[in-house]
Amino acid sequence: MNAGKYGPCSTSPISHPSPHHHMAEHSRNAKPAATVSGENWEGRDISAAIYTSVAFADLDLTEVTNTGAVFTDCTFRGARFNVSVHTDAAFVNCTFANCTFFDTQFTDCKFVGSTFERCTYDLMRVTGGNWSFAGLRAADLRTATFSGTRLREADLSAARCDGSSLRDVDLAGASLHNTKFARCDLRGSDLSALDPASVDLRGAIVTYEQALVIAAALGLDVRAD
Repeated sequence: MNAGKYGPCSTSPISHPSPHHHMAEHSRNAKPAATVSGENWEGRDISAAIYTSVAFADLDLTEVTNTGAVFTDCTFRGARFNVSVHTDAAFVNCTFANCTFFDTQFTDCKFVGSTFERCTYDLMRVTGGNWSFAGLRAADLRTATFSGTRLREADLSAARCDGSSLRDVDLAGASLHNTKFARCDLRGSDLSALDPASVDLRGAIVTYEQALVIAAALGLDVRAD
């Protein structure tokens, strides 16, 4: 494992930009305050770091440990989050493009307003946290799992969730057009935004209560007898 210039126990991932950079701009289209390219943070502890409006290119975050770090309005292109562990961290209004999340763990993390483009999520595990308004359009989540996560008004249109697990997930107001939920474990999740006519639900696992919600959305008149 490459410890990098700060050593494996450092909490300062890089010397530039400053981890406490002034929050001057919060627009997704704003020019980055700084650009970091090709950095190797493999195996580091980046807990409590703070970055705002930084553009990260080809960043290696393999096996990183992260508790409480905050990234706001940042862009990650070609970043590798493989086998990293993140707890109580925040990635707010960030953009992820061509990133890999192999066997990545996110526990009680915040991804509000963040968007994902052409990323891979093999064996990614998300527990708790707030991913409201996240953009996961056409994401291949077939081997990813979400448990107890808030995905209110997230965009999951055309996402591949077939065979995956979304247990106790808040999908209220989410965009689910053409989402594939075949064989997906949806037990305990809020399906109020689901239009059964526009998604693939073949073999999906749901509770009796959820089945009633789906039946009502189909226009069925369900009666006790």
